[in-house]
Amino acid sequence: MLTLSRDLKIVVRRLLNSPGFALTAVLMLALGIGATTAIFSIVEAVLLRPLPFKEPDRLMVLGDVLQGAQVGGNGEAGVTVPDIRNYTRDTHSFTSLGGYQGAGFELSGVGEPAIVNATRMSGGVLPALGVEPLMGRVFSQAEDDQHQQVVVLSYSTWQNRFQADANILGKKILLDRKPYVVIGVMPRNFEFPLQPGHLNRSELWVPISFTKGELEPSSGANWSYSMVGRLKPGVTEAQAVSDAEGVAKETIRNYPAFMAGLSMHPVVRPLHEETVESARPLVRTLFLAVTVVLLIACANLAGLLLVRAIRNRREIAVRLALGASSSALLRQMVLESLVLSVTGGVSGLLLAWIALRVGIKLLPETLPRINEIGLDWQVVVFALALAVLTGVVCGLAPAFAAIRTNVNDTLKEGGRTGTAGGHARLRSALVVGEIAVAMVLLAASGLLLRSFEKMRQVDLGYRPDHTLVAAYNLPREKYGTQSAVNEFNHELERRMQELPGVQSAGVTSFLPAAGNNSNSVFVAEGYVPPKDSGLELATIVQIEGDYLQAMGVPLVRGRYLTADDKEGSQLVVVVNRKLAEHAWPGQDPIGKRIRIGTPAMQTPWALVVGEVEDVKENSPDVEDKKQYYTTVSQAEAMAGSLASPTDLNGNGGYIALRTAMAPEQMQNALRTTVRQIDAQLPLTQVQTMEHAISETEAPRRFNTALISSFAAIAVLLAILGIYSVIAFSVALRVQEMAIRMALGSQRVGIVGLVIGSGVKLALFGCAIGLAGAWAAAHTLQTFLFGVQALDPLTLGLAAIALLLLTIAACLLPARRAASVELSQALRAE
Repeated sequence: MLTLSRDLKIVVRRLLNSPGFALTAVLMLALGIGATTAIFSIVEAVLLRPLPFKEPDRLMVLGDVLQGAQVGGNGEAGVTVPDIRNYTRDTHSFTSLGGYQGAGFELSGVGEPAIVNATRMSGGVLPALGVEPLMGRVFSQAEDDQHQQVVVLSYSTWQNRFQADANILGKKILLDRKPYVVIGVMPRNFEFPLQPGHLNRSELWVPISFTKGELEPSSGANWSYSMVGRLKPGVTEAQAVSDAEGVAKETIRNYPAFMAGLSMHPVVRPLHEETVESARPLVRTLFLAVTVVLLIACANLAGLLLVRAIRNRREIAVRLALGASSSALLRQMVLESLVLSVTGGVSGLLLAWIALRVGIKLLPETLPRINEIGLDWQVVVFALALAVLTGVVCGLAPAFAAIRTNVNDTLKEGGRTGTAGGHARLRSALVVGEIAVAMVLLAASGLLLRSFEKMRQVDLGYRPDHTLVAAYNLPREKYGTQSAVNEFNHELERRMQELPGVQSAGVTSFLPAAGNNSNSVFVAEGYVPPKDSGLELATIVQIEGDYLQAMGVPLVRGRYLTADDKEGSQLVVVVNRKLAEHAWPGQDPIGKRIRIGTPAMQTPWALVVGEVEDVKENSPDVEDKKQYYTTVSQAEAMAGSLASPTDLNGNGGYIALRTAMAPEQMQNALRTTVRQIDAQLPLTQVQTMEHAISETEAPRRFNTALISSFAAIAVLLAILGIYSVIAFSVALRVQEMAIRMALGSQRVGIVGLVIGSGVKLALFGCAIGLAGAWAAAHTLQTFLFGVQALDPLTLGLAAIALLLLTIAACLLPARRAASVELSQALRAE
C-alpha cells in the first residue's frame, strides 16, 4: 500500500509538470466516456432496466395474429372487445388479466378545460401490474361491469391540475362533462401503458365499461384494444398460448358473416419485449456509434502515452540501468494511465449529466420510458468501470513498449533522434484504426443526411404551406345526437369561412401526419381480387366543408365533394390515385362504384365522382395507401347494415384552414371562433401543418443529427491523432530532414514527404473503413430511405473528405519540417 501511495504521488507530480499533455488526455477521455455514459443511460433505462412493476418477468401481453387482413409486419394485431371478454373469462393461465385502450377526455370543472390523455381499463389490468396506489384504491371488475364513473389520477395530474389536494379522494371531476369520482392517486413513477415519448403519457385511468356500440357484432373487427396479464406461478408462455388457443377458436366460431374470410391465433409474449421492440434498433445503433467514438478516444490516449514514453525513453533507460525493476516502471505507467482515465471518467459523468439535462427533451417520440432516463447508480458504476478499464487497456501497450527499451542503445544514442521503428509502427497502427472507424461513422452520417434529404423531397400529395390545423372532440354529454354534432360542425365551418384571410376551411376525421388512420374493408365494382389475397383495405376519411381544398390536395379528375353531397342524396366518394389504379387499372374511375364491407355483405354502393392525389398518411417515408373520402353527412348511409343507432359521425377530428397570411397569425382567431360556439370546448394540437410534418420527421432527424455529431467527434479525434503522429514523427526526424536538404532536397519535397506519410496512413484507414461500412450495411439500411447503404457517391465523398482533412492536419508539421535551420539541426548531433 505504501508503494502504491508513493507511486501515485510520483505520477501526480509528473502529470502536474506536463499540464498540456494531462489536459489533452483528460478532455479526450471525458468526451468519449461522457458520450458513452449518456447513451448507456438511455440503453439501460429503455432496454435493460426491468419494468417498474412487481415481478415484471411474469407480465405478458396477449394479442391476435391475423391472416386474411392487410395488417402488415408479422400480422400481429391487438385484440377485440369479444377477445377481451372471452380471454378474461375463459383462460386459466393468468392470476389477473385485463384489456385497455387509449382515450382522450375533455377535463373540465378545474381550471381551463383541457383534453387529457387517458386509458380505459378493465378491472384486471391494475391488479396484474401489482402497483399499489399512493392514495385511495383502484377500481374493481365489478365497478367496470356496472359502468361506475370512477377515476384514478396520475401523480403529475394530481400535483399540477389539482395542486396536490390532500382531500382529493371522493371529489368529482368532469370528463366529457360527465361527473367521475376520484378514488385513487398512483405513485410518482407509475406509468401505463408504457407509451413512447413525452406526449402520450396517461394522466388518468377509468373503467373501460364497454358501450352498446362496442358490444355489437359489427364492432368485432376492431383490433384497437390491448391486453396485459400476470402469469400464474409455474405457467410458461407456451402453456398460456395453448390455453388461449381454445378460447380463440370459440371466438372465431362466433364471428359475424362479414369476418368469415379472417383467421387468427393468439400470441403471448413479455410486456418488456413489446415495450422496447420499436426502440431496440435505434438504441443499439446509437450505442454502437458511441462505442466507436470511445475506441477512437482510447486509441488517441494510447498514442499520447506512447509518445510520452518515447520522449522519456532515456529517463527509463537510466532508471533501468540504475536497477529499477520493469514491474515497478510498468506499474507507474499503468497508474498514470489510470489517473488520467478516472479523471476523464469523472469529468465525463459531468458532461453526461449536462447532456441528459439538456438533450432529453430532444429524444424522439419513438423511445419509451423517457422519463426514467438519468444517471442512476448503475450508470455511474458503468462509467467508472469503463474509465478503469480504459486506463488499464490504454496504458498497457505503451508501458510494455517503454520497458522493452534497449538500455545500451538508448544511452549510446544520447541526444540523437531517430524513428523508433517499433514504436512508430504501433503509433501508425493506432491512427489507421482511428481513421477506419471514423470512416464508418462519416459514411453513416453522409448516408443518413442523403436519406433525410430524399425524404424531404417526397411529394406529400398536399400543400402544407399556409395551413393551420387543430384537433377537437365533442363530448357526448352535450353532443349526444347526430343532429347536435352536425349543427356544431356546420356552424363552425360557416364561421371559419367568414374569418378574414381564410381562403378555405373544413374538418376531417383523419389528418395526415397525425398517425390516426383507420383501415376499412371495401369492395370495388368490377374488381376481382387475386386468389388468397385477403381482404381489400383502404383508409376511409370523413370530411366536411372544403377540407381537400384547405389541405391543397390536387384534383386529378372529376370533382371535389361539396355541401350538396348530403344525407338523402346520391352516395358519392372521392378516391385517391392508388385506389383507382388498383381497382380499375388503365380506366377512368369517374362513374365507377365502391362500397364498404366484404362481397358477402349488402351495403349500398357509392358513386366515384373524383380522383385526387395520394396523400402521405404519416411520415413521408411510409408507402402510400389506398384512400377514399366521403362526407360526414353520408357516412351513416354508407355504412348500411353496419351502422348502429349509437353511432356518431363527425363528433371529433381535425380542423384545417388555408390562409392568405402566415397561419400562426390565425391561431387566436380560430380559438375565439370555437369558444363563441362552445365556451368550454378546448382545441388541442393547434399548429401549422408544416410543424405537424416536422414532428413525423423527428425520429429520422434525430438519428441523422446524433450520428452526424458522433461522426464529427470521431473525425476530429482521428485528425488529432494523425496530427500528433506526424508532428512527433517530424520532431524525431529533424536531423534526417536537415541532411536531406543539405544533400539537395527542396523544401517543397520535404513538405510532400511529410504529407505523403499522413496520406498513406489515411488511405490504409479509409480502405479498412470501407470494409467496415460494407459489414455494417445491413444494420444501417433499416434507417435509410431512398439510398443504398453502399452508395458509391457517399462512400467516395467520405473518403475524399478524410483525405483532405488529413492533408490539412499534416500541413503544420510539414511546414515546420521544411523550415528547419540546417546549421542548428546538424549542430545538435
